Amino acid sequence: MKRNDLPDILYDIIQQMGGRAKIIDIFKKFWQDYYDELSKSGDLFYTWNYDIRWAATKLRKAGRMKQAKEQENTYGQHISSKGTWEIVFDNE
Repeated sequence: MKRNDLPDILYDIIQQMGGRAKIIDIFKKFWQDYYDELSKSGDLFYTWNYDIRWAATKLRKAGRMKQAKEQENTYGQHISSKGTWEIVFDNE
């Protein structure tokens, strides 16, 4: 497993969880599903928590994940609730 694999892995995990989930639950599922691969991935084993957040940023920039809630007035922008990550499905 490499850092660049994480955006697609993160997207798949959130999709399996119904397209939306609390961040802590996503982290738990990632750990449960990918522990074996992660333990063989060198430094990524120690940095995965940071790198998953980086992957979320990559997905947001690519338009595959809704923006994080930063302010009340979003001017029609699609956002996720605080503490929740939500993907954008291809048909949205």
